[in-house]
Amino acid sequence: MIRRIIRKRRPAPTLTGISLEEELALIRVELMYGLRVNREAYLRRKVDERDEMATRMREQGPAGMLADLRGSLERAVQPTVVDLESRRRPHSSQDPEPA
Repeated sequence: MIRRIIRKRRPAPTLTGISLEEELALIRVELMYGLRVNREAYLRRKVDERDEMATRMREQGPAGMLADLRGSLERAVQPTVVDLESRRRPHSSQDPEPA
């Protein structure tokens, strides 16, 4: 019976490599910042993030994740208040010169 259960389970999808877009982005980072990116570590991190996202989806569902994201965004982004009166240019009492 245990063998039957093991056979029916689908293997977890694995990442075969880095996409062309990701490779170009990594090369850009290396050139711009003079860093060396470890591709194996990058792939491990990508797998870990995918697994974490799958776990969150199983636990909460899309609506719960959206609520969490909205809450974290509201905490991260401080509202900025702009005083429009102070930004306006002072009006001169004279009419502008004709062109």
